[in-house]
Amino acid sequence: MSESNIGNVFRKGISNFSFELSSGGSYLQSNMDFLSTSPSEYPISQFQNLENTTEIPANEVTKFDGNGFGVPVNLGVKLNVFNLFILGGGYGREIGNMNNLQGSDYSFEFQNSSYTFDKLYGNLGLVLYDAKKRASFLKWKYRRYSTQNIYMQSEKNQRIRQNYPWRFILEGEYGSLIVRRSPDPRLVNSNEPYYGVAFRIERQFSEYARFFVKTGAEFRNLTFEGTNIEEFQNIRQTLYAAQIGLSISLPGTKRCKVQGCGVVMKHLHDGVEYRGSSIFNLQNRRVGQWY
Repeated sequence: MSESNIGNVFRKGISNFSFELSSGGSYLQSNMDFLSTSPSEYPISQFQNLENTTEIPANEVTKFDGNGFGVPVNLGVKLNVFNLFILGGGYGREIGNMNNLQGSDYSFEFQNSSYTFDKLYGNLGLVLYDAKKRASFLKWKYRRYSTQNIYMQSEKNQRIRQNYPWRFILEGEYGSLIVRRSPDPRLVNSNEPYYGVAFRIERQFSEYARFFVKTGAEFRNLTFEGTNIEEFQNIRQTLYAAQIGLSISLPGTKRCKVQGCGVVMKHLHDGVEYRGSSIFNLQNRRVGQWY
């Protein structure tokens, strides 16, 4: 990899870092337990039983709920820790629409429906299953066969050597929400962190590139401010999201630039290791993996 031990340590270290870009869609659910001494100060209108118009009761809880959708775009960085944990963080932007809230005969109306939120987050992933865990599982599965059983031991070794490109990860996310554009000037961030949980499936193209699908739920709070500074309404939101993305690891081995060298696998020049293929290809391809 490098001509010095310090260089080898550095290259092995940076190869554990990866950058990823993802996007998708989310379904938004909003819930509010409205309670106010002055309901008339809020943008509430009656949309049913108009022949019997009454104001919303003061000092009584009225439940409102609504829905919407969003399109998140996330840019993050990850650190692979011994193929057991994945530490990460990043920046995201969510653009979407939030419908008015409905409750009983009343509608809690925003000035418009569109919104733009930014997110700064950190996350932690637990690797549930990958090629190494599959190899350990196969060793456990074949433990009942004697080491003298050449046929079964050969079958076990062949299955372990097979390329297994899948990785399954359980992720937890924690971060802060920044309101860039709100459906209503009085609808603001509650200054409470949001959190989420997701299940992620990765398909590796090579040692450095992978495609992933991620689904999960996110929980956060917003605040609708009343005209009385001491009064506000808390809006709880739950997002059910699905995303797809691409993750690229920093290559710890330089691309070979030796004139006339056509080797496409990892190889040595003067004791230094180089790679002969793009990061989107397997570096040590086998039979059936060339196309």
